[in-house]
Amino acid sequence: MVRRITTVSTKGQFVIPAEMRTSLGIEPGTRIAVTLDGQRIVIEPVSEELVEKTRGLLSGKRSLSEELKRQRRQKDKW
Repeated sequence: MVRRITTVSTKGQFVIPAEMRTSLGIEPGTRIAVTLDGQRIVIEPVSEELVEKTRGLLSGKRSLSEELKRQRRQKDKW
């Protein structure tokens, strides 16, 4: 494990050290996933693998607006 210390700015920003960016292929414009894991913050570049792992995570459920429309249609039948 490699650990580096960095400082958070007043805007909540910090710099990922260059050697870490390079080893992970993080370039300007790379999307980053930020996960709170207990008392740890996990930061990882959004890769195709991450997109594939999370694809469909919320599928199969109606959106709130669709559910409200369905309920209204049911009310109108009576």
